[in-house]
Amino acid sequence: QVQLVESGGGLVQAGNSLRFSCAASGRTLSNRVMGWFRRSPGYERELVAAITWTGLTQFYADSVKGRFTISRYNAKNTVYLQMNRLKPEDTARYYCAGRSVQYDTSGYERSEKYNDWGQGTQVTVPS
Repeated sequence: QVQLVESGGGLVQAGNSLRFSCAASGRTLSNRVMGWFRRSPGYERELVAAITWTGLTQFYADSVKGRFTISRYNAKNTVYLQMNRLKPEDTARYYCAGRSVQYDTSGYERSEKYNDWGQGTQVTVPS
């Protein structure tokens, strides 16, 4: 069983940056798509960004394109999310997730395609 542990959340002023890390243990995730999702109160969980197993292809929600960058370092079984120019609407709990199936990008934006989840880390950007 895989354990995903996120770190890096907190309270940050609008316009500033945060960087998340997601460290995996128990199984390699180097052959799977990894994603970051977020959920705000009253909203559905949504994909923020995803990255293929090689790290060569990334997917982003329109709301974060140009501001957020997902990356991975397979040798450390770790995925990162760099968040720049944060906005109040980025306030949410952020979750790291690993895909169920190896070498599969289909439906990368769908949370039900991921079966490994971290506990989440909160980001608050006051307005």
